[in-house]
Amino acid sequence: MNDFKPYPFSSADIAARLDKILTRQLMDDERKQALHLILSAIDLTTLEATDTEERVSSLCKQAASFTGRKPDVPNVAAVCVYPPFASLVKKELDGTGIKTACVATAFPSGQSPLPVKLMEVSYVVLEGAEEVDMVISRGKFLEGKHQEVAFEITAVKAACGDAHLKVILETGELKTVENIRKASELALLAGADFLKTSTGKIQPAATPEAFIVMLDTIKEYFTGTGKKVGIKAAGGIADDETALQYYLIVKEVLGDEWLHKDLFRIGASRLAENVFDEL
Repeated sequence: MNDFKPYPFSSADIAARLDKILTRQLMDDERKQALHLILSAIDLTTLEATDTEERVSSLCKQAASFTGRKPDVPNVAAVCVYPPFASLVKKELDGTGIKTACVATAFPSGQSPLPVKLMEVSYVVLEGAEEVDMVISRGKFLEGKHQEVAFEITAVKAACGDAHLKVILETGELKTVENIRKASELALLAGADFLKTSTGKIQPAATPEAFIVMLDTIKEYFTGTGKKVGIKAAGGIADDETALQYYLIVKEVLGDEWLHKDLFRIGASRLAENVFDEL
């Protein structure tokens, strides 16, 4: 696949589609099933300057505790941390089936030379990261240096080896439908395994409007190539109702086959306990 069609939806079109999707009411059984899926799809995250080994270890124990606390609910999908904690997370999660995820490429700004970014990616993979969450160079993108951005993503993907690559667009800084669409296209063509909305470090972070543009682009890419690429919403998703909104949008645009942890993730720190409490 070499190109995408012009994006057919305006901001008004997107708002109308979201209004229709998000007014849907889930019956009790369907809501429970959705929350079960959401818990299993969470990347339990700590990305603070004050993170310590003790905090990260505690987070890993929390991640692996849900099934033990209630056998009919799942544990989360992954624990996502800064690079210095990759080996600790890998050790703590050994045998749990929960993935070790690390942010990289000068997260959250992306303002670092490409060789340094690639060294960081190689480091986290050697330390045990099975998933790498990279940030695109938004400054370059907004300057119109789209091919440089694409080249960086391709290079990072190669450095990941067998690790899955989630490409963070930071949609709040891209601002427009056109920019979000273009960045999604670049990431998909460069080899992303997942598209991710945000770092969670700026506002707005994840929004339904940006999310649906990304999903539409993934759908078109799948139609043209047969390759399924995942989607991750991150930033400000802390309660059941907000998480269910993203679940419903994925269900409407991409269908039930995307509704499992291999293709749908939510990055969050507080959401898991809130969902667990309701379940």
